[in-house]
Amino acid sequence: MNLKPNQTFIFLYIVLFNSILFSQASQLMNSSEIILALEKLNTLSSVLYLAAHPDDENTGVLAYFSKGEKYRTGYLALTRGDGGQNLIGSETGEQIGIIRTQELLEARKIDGAEQFFTRAIDFGYSKSPEETFKFWGKESILSDVVWVIRNFKPDIIITRFPIDGSGGHGHHTASAILAEEAFYAAADSTKFIKQLKFVKPWQTKSLYWNKWRPNPEETIGLLNIDIGQYNPLFAESYSELAAKSRSMHKSQGFGATGRRGTNPEYFEFFAGDKPLKNLFENIDTTWNRVEGSLDIQRNINIIIKTFNPQKPSDSLPQLNNLFTNISGIKNNYWVDQKKKELLKIIQSCAGLWFEAIADDYSTSPGNSINISTTLVIRSNSDFTLKKLIFENNLADTSISLELQNNNPVSINSKIFIPLDYQISQPYWLMENNNGSIFEVNDQKLIGLSENPASVSVTAKIKSGNSELEFNFPLLYRWNDRVKGELYRTFEIRPPVVASIDKNVLIFSNNNENEIKVKLKSNTENISGKFRLNGNLKWKVTPTETKFSFNEKYEEKNLTFKITPPNIVDEAYLVSEIIINDKKYNNDLIEISYDHIPTQTYFPESKIKVVKMDLNKFDDTVGYIMGAGDEIPKALQNLGYKVILLDDSKLENENLQNYNAIITGIRAYNTRDRLKYYQPKLMEYVKNGGTLIVQYNVSFGLQTENIGPYNFNIGRDRVSEEDAEIKILDPQNPFLNYPNKITKVDFDNWIQARGLYFAENWDEKYTPIFSSHDTNESEKKGSLIYTQYGKGIFIYTGLSFFRELPAGVPGAVRLFVNLISAGKKNDK
Repeated sequence: MNLKPNQTFIFLYIVLFNSILFSQASQLMNSSEIILALEKLNTLSSVLYLAAHPDDENTGVLAYFSKGEKYRTGYLALTRGDGGQNLIGSETGEQIGIIRTQELLEARKIDGAEQFFTRAIDFGYSKSPEETFKFWGKESILSDVVWVIRNFKPDIIITRFPIDGSGGHGHHTASAILAEEAFYAAADSTKFIKQLKFVKPWQTKSLYWNKWRPNPEETIGLLNIDIGQYNPLFAESYSELAAKSRSMHKSQGFGATGRRGTNPEYFEFFAGDKPLKNLFENIDTTWNRVEGSLDIQRNINIIIKTFNPQKPSDSLPQLNNLFTNISGIKNNYWVDQKKKELLKIIQSCAGLWFEAIADDYSTSPGNSINISTTLVIRSNSDFTLKKLIFENNLADTSISLELQNNNPVSINSKIFIPLDYQISQPYWLMENNNGSIFEVNDQKLIGLSENPASVSVTAKIKSGNSELEFNFPLLYRWNDRVKGELYRTFEIRPPVVASIDKNVLIFSNNNENEIKVKLKSNTENISGKFRLNGNLKWKVTPTETKFSFNEKYEEKNLTFKITPPNIVDEAYLVSEIIINDKKYNNDLIEISYDHIPTQTYFPESKIKVVKMDLNKFDDTVGYIMGAGDEIPKALQNLGYKVILLDDSKLENENLQNYNAIITGIRAYNTRDRLKYYQPKLMEYVKNGGTLIVQYNVSFGLQTENIGPYNFNIGRDRVSEEDAEIKILDPQNPFLNYPNKITKVDFDNWIQARGLYFAENWDEKYTPIFSSHDTNESEKKGSLIYTQYGKGIFIYTGLSFFRELPAGVPGAVRLFVNLISAGKKNDK
């Protein structure tokens, strides 16, 4: 057994529902945090906050209840934000959902709450709860909300939105409706009976709405809390904590400034037991709610009173006795919860660190990994390591090792990963979904924020008369020359993955086109065959290619030629990797940002191929990126030469070299210096250029004068992707050159027609389309244009940023016409 002094260690123990361990590193608590944890140990109450999206939660309320009142506090978001935009990169859909999941988890580390989700997929803006429920399937999501309530057992539930629709977004209103129905259904033993194999019905005491900032006269009859209270243990108010928590929503640009001073939040009673003075007045928040716990609260009070912040380990004998006493009470929710909290307190008071470090950051099933598990205690405490267990029956080691103060001990292990071991795929993405709700086959996973650790370790330790079990994940550690010590989750990967260089390939004629496929090995000495399977109308050459790898992480590039059919057609070509008669078809996507842990997932490796009638020119296009989108790649795939225009190019280049210039979504919201280049862009148009401005939001515009003549950016949108489009003037050049645009070109659009339409425009602008959602008035601001000098200016809220990367034929044809507008103007 090797002794290795002066090591640095990281421990993880995060509990959700059934003690599932997540793959995130956490540090020991300092003395201030231990005091808060001890006070929380003596508080038996819980509150669940419920809303629709990442960013809907009131982080100040979460921080107040979690760190002020010391209640167990949770936030249930119906969705992971998959339908939102991204201000920090180009990820969309499933990838932005992964990012926002991790941003919420980082926020919860700050405000102290726990994070939950349903299986609902964020499909973008919805104007009504009826549309929302039709898309998701109301009963499915209601079932998930009930499941979380029955597991979490909240005493009160708070919604961010009311049921009257004033929250605007259909998802928002739907979240309030689901909260009300789940409030009753969770207590009803005739509802969602299959859940009762794992949980019992639960009756929450009261349901509230966290009301918007009311006028003084509107506060009558409302309950309130002051989240502006200052807590000297962490030297901040709950409002200041809230700003730090909210600032973790970086993909949405929600950086917040801390607020100091009184800051009331108001709550309107909704259902259940109605209190008179405060939210918890009818709720016992003490150990009295646990039968047989007569001395526990008194003992905790003694520990709090005698706690020495300079020497936390002095409390260990009392804490160990408390753990033994609590463990004597069986089958009680609060006892199970407090045991988990107490373990963390014992660990921190002892200065007990654990880490299990793999010699690489991944492996594949059928391979072995070398692991160094290190323990160190930083106190003169009686702790003896009795057993080390690698979960999922991978291995276990019996041992009897007394831990000595500040003397690290490392135990080296080698474990084998079975061939049928699950890869490290986000659980909600393991199965194909219908676009409305994630397919999750394991009931016990529903509600969880992320996956359990792929490989975890349990250390069984004897301390006094207590038998303690500490769980921690297998991680990989390395040193970055700038950032220092870094960690990432240990991953189980497919043996070989395939990445195709394009998501969509569009053909406008019968000529063959070329794609490249990068194969990457995640194991040594492996060989097999690769092919692209798909529609027989499409010819792929070669039909099959053999590969072999000697080294792990070795890569090889394959080239395939694809020939389209003679007819208009769409198909998916799916990768097929065949190794020892077993088929794999995974891509590998890695998401890396400084504010969240590195994320890896393995979607299906495929390419969409589209044969369409398309006329276009080989133009050079300038693109001004905004919040991040995939349109530049889509245009390159169409054959355009696309130049990204950074500030230097906008300032120094002759813009007349570009046949058209396009601004990405929210460019005028996110590009600080764009206002300085606006006169040059207008001069570009005046001299014959075509400028296409995609949607922006009216709040936070860098300049109010986006176009040559006045128009406003409103909040109008058409959220129904199949809403009828009326062509106002079929003879308009935009609709006839170089492609004839008809209503058919608006078939099969995804997610929405468009958003943030123009309104109140100058008479010099011409609208082209009219559309509306069900039971709403016509809206004509989805695309307006004007001639200015020799050129064309276009503003459009149509959702090209979603349609073009998805290869929607009609959207591609229309966008090509917009780029070509100046050419028709020259004729």
